[in-house]
Amino acid sequence: MLRWPIAILIVVNVLAFVALRGAFGPSTTSRGREPNYLTRQIHPDWLKVRPVSAADASDQAVVGGPAPQAPISTSELPE
Repeated sequence: MLRWPIAILIVVNVLAFVALRGAFGPSTTSRGREPNYLTRQIHPDWLKVRPVSAADASDQAVVGGPAPQAPISTSELPE
């Protein structure tokens, strides 16, 4: 009863293996996904990478540290 589904799965696996090896032509992952991406960039040399200063990092959460307290003032509600 399970002979045919197992045989079909083996044939499909062999076909997938052969297809990934390039028997049916180059795979779609062998070439770039966006071949024109680099040619479409406008002034890529203007991009500068700089370290984050202490002033810029003050609002960043510290990984593994306690959660920062929100600067919220509270008061009692009138009854």
